[in-house]
Amino acid sequence: MKHSKHRKHKINCIQLIFIIIFILSICGIGYYLYSINKEKQEYKELANNIEVDTTADVTQEKTERMKQLEELQKENTDIVAWIEIEGTNINYPILQTNDNKFYLTHDYKKQKSSGGSLFLDKDFDIVNGSSNYLIYGHRHKQGLMFEDLMKYAKEDFYKEHTKIKFTTLKEDVNYEILSVFYSRVYYQDEQDVFRYYYFVNAENEAEYNNYVEQCKKASIYDTGVTAEYGEQLLTLSTCEYSKEDGRFVVVAKKMK
Repeated sequence: MKHSKHRKHKINCIQLIFIIIFILSICGIGYYLYSINKEKQEYKELANNIEVDTTADVTQEKTERMKQLEELQKENTDIVAWIEIEGTNINYPILQTNDNKFYLTHDYKKQKSSGGSLFLDKDFDIVNGSSNYLIYGHRHKQGLMFEDLMKYAKEDFYKEHTKIKFTTLKEDVNYEILSVFYSRVYYQDEQDVFRYYYFVNAENEAEYNNYVEQCKKASIYDTGVTAEYGEQLLTLSTCEYSKEDGRFVVVAKKMK
């Protein structure tokens, strides 16, 4: 009888432990979903405060979006630009610091965030300009950050969304997509590979043209668009999970 009671007590304890674990798991999932939805809402509200004045001549005056960007910079000087892609959830500030790791785990308020932020490569000269805005961002199943960049894997989506809106303190312009391709982070000893993530500023015309040619060669479909030396480039990079250290990349050029 004592053994039976002891066994029953043991079973009850195990059941209690499982119930506690289950409750804690539910609470954890609930908090996670709450945090994600809160983050989504914050970015949505932030984006809604930035309206594009399509009638303004940026050579004559600042657009509303440029003015809003100035206001955001007062909160965080790391905010250097804003990006928006129609038909996606991509509508975010772009940040830059001297460390490419910081905004992998922090939001635009410099607070810890699993989704991180969209950020510009540390080597881009935001004052004087560089050849290529190289921008990184996580993917997130809830649609945050660069998750929707993967929509460009389908050519039909590209055909309906060929432009990217990009705003800095100096201009509010559209970029035209010229290439969409899969890549990965290569090992140091691998040769004859296209390390697109090394290209921020061209040393000369040959280096610029080589980057554009490699992008066009790697593209999963033909956009019919190319770029000439001196035209500003925009490269968006995110993770792609079909291979180890895979990447998905969209490259565009500034429209005249």
